[in-house]
Amino acid sequence: MESEPVQIDVPIDRRQSEAALAIARGTARLLRSLGFACVPELPLPSGRRADLVALNERSEIWIIEIKSSVEDLRADHKWQDYRAHCDRLFFACKPELPCEIFPQDTGLIVADGYGAHLQCEAPEHRLPAPTRKLMTVRFALCAAQRLGRLNDPQGFVEL
Repeated sequence: MESEPVQIDVPIDRRQSEAALAIARGTARLLRSLGFACVPELPLPSGRRADLVALNERSEIWIIEIKSSVEDLRADHKWQDYRAHCDRLFFACKPELPCEIFPQDTGLIVADGYGAHLQCEAPEHRLPAPTRKLMTVRFALCAAQRLGRLNDPQGFVEL
């Protein structure tokens, strides 16, 4: 007996522009093809919120900061704080943005709503084991809570 595929619709939280959502979607598709699972808008231990956090079976953690315009990049002074929570830090942008405006010591993903490509690999800076464990647990709890909320919106209680 074949089961029907489960349709999961993640509610949009309205903080992101349509352009940023398209970049996130294309980037997540690329990351999945590279063996990563992704959680958007993951709260970090520092109190910041990462646009996309990706985790693979080797416990590698990547953070991807999405930029939909030059102004968005210029106004962002918090991105360096993300390094403390990942093995590799990337920016993701739409194809129209010039690649040379992004910091040289980060990776770059160019994306649209359908897919993405890795324009520039990010340098690796391995996390200490306690930080990796904290981030892995945070990732898992956030993903499970969101799935639980989708499964039972009226009965779900935050931990």
